[in-house]
Amino acid sequence: MAALLRIEQVRLNRKDGIGKVAGTLFCVAGAMVITLYKGPTIYSPTPPLQRANISPMLVSLGDAKGKNWTLGCIFLIGHCLSWSGWLVLQAPVLKKYPARLSVTSYQCFFGILQFLVIAGFMERDPQAWLIHSGGELFSVFYAGVVASGIAFAVQIWCIDRGGPVFVAVYQPVQTLVVAIMASVALGEEFYLGGIIGAVLIITGLYLVLWGKNEERKFAMQKAVIQSPADHGNNRTSSHTKSSLAQPLLSQSTESV
Repeated sequence: MAALLRIEQVRLNRKDGIGKVAGTLFCVAGAMVITLYKGPTIYSPTPPLQRANISPMLVSLGDAKGKNWTLGCIFLIGHCLSWSGWLVLQAPVLKKYPARLSVTSYQCFFGILQFLVIAGFMERDPQAWLIHSGGELFSVFYAGVVASGIAFAVQIWCIDRGGPVFVAVYQPVQTLVVAIMASVALGEEFYLGGIIGAVLIITGLYLVLWGKNEERKFAMQKAVIQSPADHGNNRTSSHTKSSLAQPLLSQSTESV
C-alpha cells in the first residue's frame, strides 16, 4: 500500500528493494508459522494451566461452536486493510500537520465516538458496563492509557522518523511477544512452531532494516554526486552572466 501511494520506494533492481521485500515476506511467514503450526512441545510449565482457574467467559471465547468463520475472516481482512491504511496515511498527515500529540488526541476522541455508536447497538444491557473488580478497572486503565494513548503516540513518532514500512515490519514481533508472555505469565505451553516463527521474524526484521540502511546510503551517495554538478552549473551560469554583463559595463563607462 505504501508503494502504491509512492510513500515508500521499492526498487527490485537494487539490493535494498530486494531486501525489504524478502524481509517483509519472512516476517509474515514467521507470524503465520507461530499462529498455524504448533509442532512438538518445547516448554511445558509446572503446574500446567488449569481450565478450572480460567474465567468462564474466557473459556467461551475459545469455543469454536456457533462461530461464523467466514464472517470472522472477512472482519480480519478488513482489520488488516484498515490498520495498513492507518499506518500509511500517517506520513502525509504528519507532513501537513506535524503536531503529533494533537493527532493522537484526535484519533482517540473520534475512536471514542465510533465506539459509543457501535456499543450502543451491540450491548444494550446497562449492567454490562459496570466495573465489578479491580482487575476489570486495571484492564480499562491499561487499554486506555498504554494500549491506546502511549502506543499511538510512539507509533506516530516512529512513522514520522522512519516511515510506515519501518513501523509495520515490527508488527509480527507482537505475535512472538504474545506467545512468550502467554507461556511465562499464563502458563501456556511453548511449541516448536514458536521457535521457527521467531527465527523467521528476526531474519525478516534484519533484512528490512538492512534494506532501509542501504537505501539511505544510496540516497546519500546520490546527493554527494549531484552536489558538485549543481555547484559547477551554478558557477557556469554566474560566469555566463558576468561575461554578458562585462561588455555592457565597458560600453557604458566609455560612453560616460
